[in-house]
Amino acid sequence: MTTTYGRLVEILARLHDAPADRIRPEATFAELDVDSLTMVEISIRIERDLGVTVADDELRSDLTLAATAVLIEAGLAARPRPLP
Repeated sequence: MTTTYGRLVEILARLHDAPADRIRPEATFAELDVDSLTMVEISIRIERDLGVTVADDELRSDLTLAATAVLIEAGLAARPRPLP
């Protein structure tokens, strides 16, 4: 898995008490019993820790962790790069 996925798992582990054996790339937030308030907190942490804004309609309970990592990576790729 990617570094982005690992960072997402770290964020999830800090904010939610999901058992480690249930945290896997194909798990959805719904399968991990992540409630709507925690979803908002995850979105805020993604923005703060990774520098990517994820819209409320993009971060959904039926999204897998792997798909969320891809969404974050797309946001990272779309950011303007500083000039050398």
